[in-house]
Amino acid sequence: MERRALIASTAGAVALGALATPAEARTGRGDGPLTTFNVISDIQGDLGDLATALKDMRATNPRSSGLAVAGDITPRGYDAEYAEVRRVLDRNPHPREIAWAIGNHEFYVPKWADPDTLAQATWPNGTSEDSLFRSFHRFAERGAVYAETTFGGIPVLTIGTERYMHYHDPKLWDEVWLSEAQFQWLADRLAHWTRRRRPVMVITHHPLPDTVSGTRNKLYMSDYLQAERLLGLLGRHRDVFLFSGHTHWDLGLSDWYVRRVVPGTANLDGFSVVNTGAVQTGFTDNGQGGENAVDGAFNQGLQVEVYRDRVVLKARDFATGAWLKQVTVPLSIRM
Repeated sequence: MERRALIASTAGAVALGALATPAEARTGRGDGPLTTFNVISDIQGDLGDLATALKDMRATNPRSSGLAVAGDITPRGYDAEYAEVRRVLDRNPHPREIAWAIGNHEFYVPKWADPDTLAQATWPNGTSEDSLFRSFHRFAERGAVYAETTFGGIPVLTIGTERYMHYHDPKLWDEVWLSEAQFQWLADRLAHWTRRRRPVMVITHHPLPDTVSGTRNKLYMSDYLQAERLLGLLGRHRDVFLFSGHTHWDLGLSDWYVRRVVPGTANLDGFSVVNTGAVQTGFTDNGQGGENAVDGAFNQGLQVEVYRDRVVLKARDFATGAWLKQVTVPLSIRM
C-alpha cells in the first residue's frame, strides 16, 4: 500500500508524550513493578537490528516477563523467513513468553512467483490464503490469529485480521477484517479482566484511526474495515493499553502515546494507545502533510513497567542505547 498525505485533524486523541519526572515514576513507598515486559514491531527481515534489540532489552530489562511483537515479523511471509527470525531468537537472549501479532507483510508471498522473482501482475501466483495463515500459526504455535497470554500475571491479548482482503475483494489489499468470533472473544476477555481489576495489554499491527503518530494520514484512517466497532469496544475500558505498529513513525514524536476518547462509551477518560516504533526503518512527519524516512540507524521499541496503581511506558532507541520518552499512566484500579 502506498503512503499518503497526513490529515491535520486530531479530534478524539490527546497526546501525552512528555518525559516523566522522577516523582512521576514512583509513589514514594519504594514499591517496585509487579512485572516488566517489552514491545517491538515491524522486523521485516532486519535480523541484525532484531539481534541488537534483543541484546539491548536483556541489558535494560533482564527480568522481562515477556516480549510482544506487533506484526510484520517477516518481509513477505515465507516459511524460510519465519525460520530466520526463529534462528535469531535462538541465538540471542529473550523472554520465554512471546506474544506474536500478525501483520500485512505476513501476506506478501502471493506477490512473488518464487522468493527471487517479483510477479505482482500474476498475483496470487498459486499461493492460497489458507497457506499464509498456516505459516503464521505454525510459527506462533497456535491455531488462531487472536490469542491470550500473560506477562507476569498481566493479560496480553493479540488481535489481527482473519482475511487477506484482496482474496475477497479486488479493490482491497491490506485492510483488517475481524470475525464475529474474534469480536466476541475480545469483549469477553476485556470484561473478564476488568472484573478482576487488571489492566489489559492489547497487541495489534495496524493502528486505529485518529490515535498515535501518523494516524491522521489517509492511509491509516482506513486500515480497519470495522474501526468504529473496535474503537467502541476498547473505548469502554479505561485500563486498556493498545499497542500498534505498521506506520514505523518515530517514537520521538509528541503523539507516540495518546488517550483515545470514544464518544458514546461512557468512558470520558478514554483508553491508552501506544505507538511501537519499528525495528526496520523509521518515518516521521515531513511538515507538508506527508512523511520522510528517518536518517541513519533506526531501531526502536518499548519497555513497559506495570505497578499496582500505574503503568510506566518507556520508548527506547536500541541503536544508540538511549531512552527517548517516558510517560506514567495512572490506573483507575489498584491491584
